[in-house]
Amino acid sequence: MSFDSLTPEQQIAHLEELAKKSLQHWGLQGSELALVKYRENAVYKVTAPNGVRYALRIHRHGYHSDASLRSELVWMSALNESGIAVPQVLPATDGRLLVSEATSAMVEPRKIDLFAWIDGEPLGTDSEGLGDNADRVTELYTDLGCSAAELHNQSSQWELPEGFERHAWDHDGLVGEQPFWGRFWELELLDESQRTLMEQIRDRISDELSCYDRSSQRYSLIHADFVPENLMVDQDALRLIDFDDAGFGWHLFELATALYFIQEEPYYPAARQALIDGYRQQRPLSDEDLECLELFLAARGCTYLGWIRSRQETDTARELAPDLIRRACRQAERYLASCDE
Repeated sequence: MSFDSLTPEQQIAHLEELAKKSLQHWGLQGSELALVKYRENAVYKVTAPNGVRYALRIHRHGYHSDASLRSELVWMSALNESGIAVPQVLPATDGRLLVSEATSAMVEPRKIDLFAWIDGEPLGTDSEGLGDNADRVTELYTDLGCSAAELHNQSSQWELPEGFERHAWDHDGLVGEQPFWGRFWELELLDESQRTLMEQIRDRISDELSCYDRSSQRYSLIHADFVPENLMVDQDALRLIDFDDAGFGWHLFELATALYFIQEEPYYPAARQALIDGYRQQRPLSDEDLECLELFLAARGCTYLGWIRSRQETDTARELAPDLIRRACRQAERYLASCDE
């Protein structure tokens, strides 16, 4: 029986066995394990016998190449060295940033890495918004804008190491024949009118992005997943986690991702302006550039439909599909209407 055919409970049991086995690579045998998150990757809180805490991540099989995974960790280390608050990558005792491990039930080796633990709570969730943090929206999104600009400052100036490999959220990665997250316009859950709408928005986005500037002023490595659950708030500090989707892309795609899931909230106008103001404290962002933000919001919506299509067998994709389809169609209709004005 394949791992994917197991129940979620069976999968978690096998993943915990794998996590326990992998601790030897960091000399952490005997540590306590607690599952933090299991959506595609599995993340465990590791508490060593001396009380020190870590975050251990088991990667899904086949999503990234080994070179791509190592490149993610190399970039995160470079960001830390430049003073940007992201999780510290902790090498194994033999110096490797990424290790492989398997069990009798998981015969295909999984890639595993370890990070220093990040204190705090997520800024919010995709489904519930900012929750208790809504009253602090201006402060938090100003900080978020600053963080995004600092990250783009580093990535637009950083000399890529030899062998560096990450995917791209570029024209082809977003709306090409084989987008990075899949052919969203062919999602089987779409009705005829929705499918027609997605084909129309794909053509419009393709036309716009085919000639959009890819200089380092607007395009470089980006995190690509600035959603509330990936932003940890600890008192007054905001720290970014989860670089699994990081790749090359337009900076406006980063900002669109940060705003996408809060657009229907009453605090959205304040959050949008705070994000822009914070970004401009650290990096130029012209009004002309901002005119294209709606374009990238529409592109972001399309990617989530591709995400559903490539993961339809999972409970998470099935649960999220109705809302993601609704949001993407609304975004597409709004952008197409603005183009016709």
